[in-house]
This record gives sequence, structure tokens and C-alpha cells, in this order.
Amino acid sequence: MKEKSLSDTAYAKEILFMESEAIRNLIGRLDHSFQKAIDLIFTCKGRVIVTGIGKAGIIGQKISATLASTGTPSYWIHSSEARHGDLGRIVANDIILALSNSGETEVVTLLPFVKQIGAKVIAITGNNKSSLASHSDVVLDIGKIKEPCPLGLAPSASSTAMLALGDALALTIFKKRNLSKEDYAFYHPGGDLGRKLLTVEMVMRKNEGNPVADEDMILLDVLTIMTETAGKPGAVSIVDKQNKLVGFFTDGDLRRHLKNGVSFLQYRVKEVMTRSPKVINARCLAAEAYKILKDYKIDQLPVVDGSNTPIGIIDVQDLLEVGF
Repeated sequence: MKEKSLSDTAYAKEILFMESEAIRNLIGRLDHSFQKAIDLIFTCKGRVIVTGIGKAGIIGQKISATLASTGTPSYWIHSSEARHGDLGRIVANDIILALSNSGETEVVTLLPFVKQIGAKVIAITGNNKSSLASHSDVVLDIGKIKEPCPLGLAPSASSTAMLALGDALALTIFKKRNLSKEDYAFYHPGGDLGRKLLTVEMVMRKNEGNPVADEDMILLDVLTIMTETAGKPGAVSIVDKQNKLVGFFTDGDLRRHLKNGVSFLQYRVKEVMTRSPKVINARCLAAEAYKILKDYKIDQLPVVDGSNTPIGIIDVQDLLEVGF
């Protein structure tokens, strides 16, 4: 049993070695064709439509997802489904990224129609003499790759190479776009990474959703502004004549004052507001806003710009909705 285990482990190591070699060999194959593919995708006015059959199709789905998440509009279509109506998704400004190791799968049957539409075709294939290669605008040749499976048939090293080459394409274009962490977070709002990189500006309530009142207004009128604001944030920023933040009034403040009667409703808001409230800048991470709300046990936070003018308000519910 121990010898069999060692034999299996040795075979598994050979598989990993062959797959790593398939990737390593790609390095010497990156030439002007790769650069042409980068330029085509970078300047594409439409979308990058990735297609393939079988294992190559599954790899294509991952490549398309990586492109889309790094700023390149992309989606995947099944090569067979494309022949039954999905061709209508393709327009002349699009680029087709077609994956086929042999270059002779059903992917080839799409080419006449794609050519009529006018879209460019980039092929990732292991056969640069294939029908797919012959009718593509750019050919990224992964070379003839030996599969490590016992029969030498199951796509493994070849599909690994396709995946790595797709990553090289997507991430090179990502670098070329010079996107920021905030831009990247925009495409990942639901994940843990997105939550970490979301800025206050991305989640705050602004414009009509940001209630602001003058410090000399009667509190009753301020409450009207607060309750009639879209989304009912339950708080209002108080400003002076220069539109600078001088205070904050919330539903919690209202409840506390109601314990002593209702006469305070006729006071000017500056007499009952919270002065020098906690604030945050729009460029700060949403995680920082969440920490302030949690540490000080408050539900709302005014957002100010560099001159202390209120430009938004962030509510704890806004942060809970994006996963905090």
C-alpha cells in the first residue's frame, strides 16, 4: 500500500511537471502576434466574446470572467448555441477570442458568419495549420502539447496552457489600462475584496439623497427636510452661511429630546444639534466609515470634502447592503 501510494504521488508530480512545462514553453512563443492581440483587445470598441467547445470552452469562461473583472467588457458564448441564435449577440466592433487545441472543432463553423458580421478573430490553438488558425486575424499558438493523462487524450496540459495564456492577455491589458484599486473594486462590489476596496463615495447618499439644512432653521422645518429626503436617511447635516458643516441632527437626537416635551421643535436647529460631529472624507474606504459607526455606536455619518462642505451622508444600512 505504501509503495502504491508513492507510485501515485510520483505520477501526480509528473503531471504537475508536464503542466508547468507547458506553461514555461509559452514564454518563448510570445511574439508580435501576442502584441497584436493585446492591441486589438485594448482598442476594441465592442466586447471580447470568448468561445470554445468542451474543456477549451470551460477555460474560455474563466478567461472571459477575468477580462470582465479587470475592465475589459467580455462574455462567453457556447460555440454550438451561437449557431442557434446567439450570433445575434455579436456586432462588427466585437472581437471573437476562439479556443480550440486542434483548431478543427465546432468553433470553426462560426467563422463564416463572424466574418460576415465583420468582427475580428483571435485564435488560441495548438495547431497553427488548422482551419481556425487559417481564418483568424491573429493566432496565438500554444504549440503541440503532450497531455499527461495515461491515454494522452484528456485535455490537461493543453488546457492549462490556454488558461495561463488567457491570464497573460487579460492581465497585460489590465496593466495597460492603468486602473486603480478603486476601479477594480467597482467590478467586485459583492466580494470580500470589493468590500475592502469600496470607497465612501461609492456607497454614500448624495445630491437629492443628502439632506442639508441651515443652522438658523426651525427644527420642525429641518425635520420636514429630513423626512422628505429620498431614502429617508434619518439624519441631516447642518451648515452655516458659508455652507460649512457645523452640526448634525439625527432621529436619535429627536427621540432623546422628546423625553422633555415637544417645545424644542420650535427651537433653531443650532440649539439642539450635535456640534462637531464625527465626519469622513469621500475618498476614505467604506471600511473606515463602518469602523467609526461601530466604535461610536451611531447610525449615520456626514461626508465632507476638503473644505468641510457636506457632500453626502452614509448610513449603516448602506454598508450592510454591501456586505459589512
